[in-house]
Amino acid sequence: MSRARSILGALERRWDSARRARWGDKLPRDFRIVAYVGHGRAHPLVIGPAIVRGRVLDDAEPAETIVGESPWAAVRRSVAGFLTTELPGVHLRIEVGGGAVETFTDGDGYFQAELDDSVLESPWTEGTVTLASPYRGVEQASAVARIRVDDGRAELGVISDVDDTILVTGVQRTGTMIRQTLTGSALTRTSFAGAPELYRALAGADLRNPFFYISSSPWNLHDFLLGFLAHRGFPAGPVLLRDLVTGGHKRDRIHEVLTLHPDLQFVLIGDSAEHDPAIYAETVRRYPGRILAVCIREVRLDPFDGRVEAVLKIWDESVPFVLAPDSAAMARELARLGLLSGPDLAAVVAAASDD
Repeated sequence: MSRARSILGALERRWDSARRARWGDKLPRDFRIVAYVGHGRAHPLVIGPAIVRGRVLDDAEPAETIVGESPWAAVRRSVAGFLTTELPGVHLRIEVGGGAVETFTDGDGYFQAELDDSVLESPWTEGTVTLASPYRGVEQASAVARIRVDDGRAELGVISDVDDTILVTGVQRTGTMIRQTLTGSALTRTSFAGAPELYRALAGADLRNPFFYISSSPWNLHDFLLGFLAHRGFPAGPVLLRDLVTGGHKRDRIHEVLTLHPDLQFVLIGDSAEHDPAIYAETVRRYPGRILAVCIREVRLDPFDGRVEAVLKIWDESVPFVLAPDSAAMARELARLGLLSGPDLAAVVAAASDD
């Protein structure tokens, strides 16, 4: 997986350099603000905060995903999502829930802002990201920012990995992973049987329990992953990713979520393919009392490679660790811990039997 990211990162850097050399400071042809799904908290005695991220690009809107499209259509859309033209130094104004802040995009076109004086409404608050001052001849532009808001009624939160945890990816097979990434779409990529039902059960009947999807995948896949989650029926929530070129780490995103939502306890869900067990073990040690359970989907090509077992040797036994081959087994353990009801368990087991 890391090799594939390095290749894609090198391609993006070369593409960016070539585009900037060609266009310089010319008027952007397809100036576009992209706002990623953010998150924040609302409470009668607490105002904000909220975190809003996004990117400013000089690229046309991606082609719409349609049922029955050819693999080549998916390839063209996927490649276009990585060969983007980022716009640095764009002056932006972000307004959410009565609060406002101004910021600038970085060298890769990304922006991030924290609003401490926003009044947020659960479960979702919408804000705006607008151009605060002209940029290379562009006078006006805006985008809607959606914020997932926890209002204190949630019984728990869920932090979930994506690749090979809910999205069938095969990260241990680099060629297969790259082929699926390029030729698949939000409508054709598959989830593990029973995973949507398990996540909806953990979200609660009124979806009051917030979900945070954290992945080492690049931000270029943000819209694809949102579409996948919606199409497969997973609870909506922020998808927190990484810069393909400069990096970033799951630990940073997990720290952000736990810090911004200090009243919540969490279930952590990942897989055994890469580093989730070790990262989650570190999280349990770093945040005592905050983690209700850790669930790991067993997807290793060699389940006797010893990596998970090495983590278990130093595991904090006060936090349940669930290593499960499928969604049904995971649901049974969560039900035993009192985190799933009997009817919810039955629904997950029935759906997982289709695997």
